[in-house]
Amino acid sequence: MEHLFKVTEEKMNKTIDSLEREYKSIRAGRATAAVLERVMVDYYGVATPIHQMAAISIPEARTLIIQPWDATMLKEIEKAILTSDIGINPQNDGKLIRLNFPPLTEERRKEIVKEVNKKGEESKIAIRNQRRNALDELKALKKSNNITEDDESDGEKKIQELTDKFCKEIDSIAAAKEKEIMEI
Repeated sequence: MEHLFKVTEEKMNKTIDSLEREYKSIRAGRATAAVLERVMVDYYGVATPIHQMAAISIPEARTLIIQPWDATMLKEIEKAILTSDIGINPQNDGKLIRLNFPPLTEERRKEIVKEVNKKGEESKIAIRNQRRNALDELKALKKSNNITEDDESDGEKKIQELTDKFCKEIDSIAAAKEKEIMEI
């Protein structure tokens, strides 16, 4: 039964990690290298993440600079950024690519907050699905007489406590991201 709790907690932790990665890739008006994580560049026929082929720096709060180690890849990186969904036009000066993050409008901030809340809700649904799976496993253990009714009841309480803990954590992560987005 302890194995069940451990596995359930690991799955719930993975859900939290996934949510945090998602939130890092959401543009909040500040330059962050995380927005480039999902942008893949055709590097001699192989889809390669930008951070594996270039130095990425943030000289100012709203500017990101990409300096490829192979200068011939400038056009490919520029093309990959243009076709991605980050919504920023790259400026190529022949040596490096500069991304200037425009300040977000109030309307755009509200749209992003809705997206943040939606992703938070999806994560809570995933947590609740993991709870359901764990409870089903508990019932199966009880049905096969591997645990007593008291063990099942204690297990249900423990799983519910885990669920509540992780849902609260999701709420606080979402609130922090919302606060970051709404800062001007």
